[in-house]
Amino acid sequence: MNFRPDRTDAAFRQEVCAFVAQDLPREIAERAGRTCHPSRADVAAWMAVLHRQGWSAIGWPASYGGREWSGVRRLIFEEECLRGGAPPQHFANIHSVGPVIYSFGTQEQKGRYLEPLLKGDEFWCQGFSEPNAGSDLSALRTRAVLDGDHYFVSGQKIWTSDAHEADFMFALVRTGPLVPQQEGISFLLIDMKSPGVRVRPITLLDRSHVVSEIFLDNVAVPVANRVGAEGEGWAIAKFLLANERAFSAEVPSTKHDLKRLIELAKSQRRGSGVLWDDPLFRADVVRLQADLDALEYSVLRVVLDGEHHGSDLASLVKIPGSELRQRVSELMAEALSTYGVAYYPSAYPTGAHDAPPGPAEGQGISETFTYRRATTIYGGTSEIQREIIARSLSRMAQRPGDEL
Repeated sequence: MNFRPDRTDAAFRQEVCAFVAQDLPREIAERAGRTCHPSRADVAAWMAVLHRQGWSAIGWPASYGGREWSGVRRLIFEEECLRGGAPPQHFANIHSVGPVIYSFGTQEQKGRYLEPLLKGDEFWCQGFSEPNAGSDLSALRTRAVLDGDHYFVSGQKIWTSDAHEADFMFALVRTGPLVPQQEGISFLLIDMKSPGVRVRPITLLDRSHVVSEIFLDNVAVPVANRVGAEGEGWAIAKFLLANERAFSAEVPSTKHDLKRLIELAKSQRRGSGVLWDDPLFRADVVRLQADLDALEYSVLRVVLDGEHHGSDLASLVKIPGSELRQRVSELMAEALSTYGVAYYPSAYPTGAHDAPPGPAEGQGISETFTYRRATTIYGGTSEIQREIIARSLSRMAQRPGDEL
C-alpha cells in the first residue's frame, strides 16, 4: 500500500484549504475553537455548506452522493477542515447510520433518510448501550414486540450522544427472546418524536449535556423502519462498529490538538522564558508526535484494507487513538499550569467567553480534558477492544498454515 500523498494530493489539499477559508462562516469557526461540543446549529450549517459543494460524504459510494476519495485524501480533507476552524460533521449521520442505510436499507429507506442526514437537516443518535449492556451489547433487554405492521418497543438506552437534539434514533432491540442472544437482535429506526419516547439529560464532568438516558414505553415503530431482516441486527451492528472504531482513532483531530498544544507551550510563560523552552516538556511532545505518526499509518491501513479485516484492525487503532486523545488533552491542561483546572464557561451561550478566568487561549481546554476521560470507554471500552484482538489472534493461531 502506498500511503504517501502524491502531487495531485498536494493540489487537493490546497483546494480544500481555499474552500474552507472562503466558505466557512467566521463566526462558526470562532465558536468551534472555544469548545469541544459545537452546537447543532453550527454543525448543521457547515454540513449544508459541504453538501452544496458535494463534499458531505467524502468516503461514501458515488451512487449515494459520496466522493469515494482515497484514505489519504479523506484524512487531508478532515485535517484542512479542522485547520480552518470547521466543526466536525455529525458523526452518527456520516460514519454510523448513513453507511448502514445505504448498505442494508431498502430503496424506500435510502430515498427517505440519506439526503436529509447528509445535508444536516436531520440528526441521528445511536441507541445501543443500556444500563446492563454497555460494551456487551448482546445482553441488551429493550424489547420490540411485533403486532401487525408495527413493533412496540419498550426499554431503556443510556449514554446516548446528542439524544436531546436528535430527530431519529437507530437502535438495537430484542425481537427474538427465545433464541441465542446475538441471533435475536434487530435494527430499528425510531422517530424521537414518537409517543412514549422520553429523554433525560446526563450532566458530564465538564458540565456539558451531550449524553442522555432514553426511556421507551410501548413506542410504535413501523415494520418498514426495520433495517435488514428480523434477527440480523447483530451483523449490522458489527459492520457499524467496525466503521465507527476506525474513525474513533480521530487522527486529524489529534493532529489539530497537538498543533494547538505546541502553540500554547510557546505562549505560556515559565520563569524567564516560555514552556516550550523546557526540554522535558518538548520530549513529551516528541513522543506524542511519534506515536501519532505510527497511528496515522495504521488508520490508513484500516481505511484502505478494512473490508478484509473489519473489526479486528478497527480495534487495533481505536485503542491507541483513544489514549492519544487523552495524552494530548492532559499536556494541554498542564501547559495552562493552574488555569488548567479552572472552569472556563462554554462558548454557548454567546458572551460566556468574554471574561475567561485565565488566558483566552485556554478556552475549551479544561472542558476537553475532562470530556476526553471517556475516549477509552465510548465506542467500546479498551478492555473490550483487547478481547476482540485476542480472539482474532487465537483464531489465526488455530488455522493451519497461519502464523502470528
